Amino acid sequence: MWASVWAVISRDLKLTMRQGGEWLNPLCFFVMVITLFPLAIDSTPAKLAAMAGGIVWIAALLSVLLSMDSLFRQDYEDGSLEQLMVSSAPLSLIVIGKVFAHWLQTGACLTLLSPIAALLLHLPEQAAYALFLTLLMGTPTLSLLSAIGAALTVSLRKGGVLVPLLTLPLHIPIIIFATAAVQASLSGLAIEGYLALLAAFLVLALTLTPLAVAAALRLAVGG
Repeated sequence: MWASVWAVISRDLKLTMRQGGEWLNPLCFFVMVITLFPLAIDSTPAKLAAMAGGIVWIAALLSVLLSMDSLFRQDYEDGSLEQLMVSSAPLSLIVIGKVFAHWLQTGACLTLLSPIAALLLHLPEQAAYALFLTLLMGTPTLSLLSAIGAALTVSLRKGGVLVPLLTLPLHIPIIIFATAAVQASLSGLAIEGYLALLAAFLVLALTLTPLAVAAALRLAVGG
């Protein structure tokens, strides 16, 4: 069972590498937003640091959504999705494998880029560490929640536009508590409570969203 899941992860990563630099598009978008944002507002270091958490998290959310439409679409179009659905592994575990592969390509890379974002936005070291932790714990939840929209729109030709509309309300609590953690760190306050909430959201998403995504995929293939 777990060998099948690992095979799905390995397959998705290999397919991404064979597609050239397409997987870099969300990362380039993230860096561009972080770089250009100070040009549109007051570039005073103190003000940039105060808004850094919101800027980075909005850029991260948009970057994840930018790449989410392709999560199941290629498998749906070439018939691989039907083969995955009849495999020995439960579809919900396969969904976890595909989302994890997507997170490695986007969320994990965005997390690794967070020190650069913190440097560009003049975040102090303690707040930069808080930003790193929130991205590490929050971006997997973004990918899991966005997978619901990707599964619901997989059979639509231009369903990528609907993914943000369907999943944006689900992302709002993650954005609120993650940015609040960075703000608390800037003020010298404890952030453990915010991190615990992000961890709870991750566990809840990891438990429920694979089942919802699997049901949406069965509906799409059956339709």
